[in-house]
Amino acid sequence: GKQPEKESPLNNTMQKYKAILPMTRLYITLVGISTLLGVILGEEAGQVILGLDPIRFIYGLEIWRPITAASFLGPPSIGWLMSAYYLFEYGSSLERVYGTSQQLIFLITQVGILSMTAILFGQPFFGQSVITSMLHVLSRSMPHQKVKWLIFTVPYWTLPYGLMASDVLQGGAAAALPHVLGVLSGHCYYFHKFVWPKMGGEDWLVAPDFLVRRLEPDSASNNA
Repeated sequence: GKQPEKESPLNNTMQKYKAILPMTRLYITLVGISTLLGVILGEEAGQVILGLDPIRFIYGLEIWRPITAASFLGPPSIGWLMSAYYLFEYGSSLERVYGTSQQLIFLITQVGILSMTAILFGQPFFGQSVITSMLHVLSRSMPHQKVKWLIFTVPYWTLPYGLMASDVLQGGAAAALPHVLGVLSGHCYYFHKFVWPKMGGEDWLVAPDFLVRRLEPDSASNNA
């Protein structure tokens, strides 16, 4: 009989890429594009074109800047690889738990809040802060669940701080700032989405129906 053709590595990679949840896939794609642009442009020109420059963003209408500031994780390195893995891992977990449309609302709020804090603290890029905010929301949802981190088993709520501690050990005290901002912006989302409604407030961060119908048609028809 005829031997079945072996799948090419490219086909295999594309299948795995397509299997990633939509919002996480979009974010990872933006990270890849921003990294490629950073390599082509070089470090100095990359900072100028991709970084969040408030003057150029507001007065020059360079509206891509908050998106590239959230997507650029630095030049390819071991640190870049770890950050991309965390983005995939925590982004997928968050999207799987709360849905694609809610993940879009989460990302919009995080990019909005972190753009403001980045301008305030002079941070041209805040991709690491977005990753920490994802992890913080997840850890608040199941704080006492035990998870593996490096060689330790720790409660989930400690993970954002463990990640911050490992970066501080490698990069000094300044490396803590992106994580602190990520925890604060993530907590702002978590409070208004999950805590405030339980106290009688309005859930103003709920994904609108048209977004659910567009991004999650199966979920919309099940809820109809």
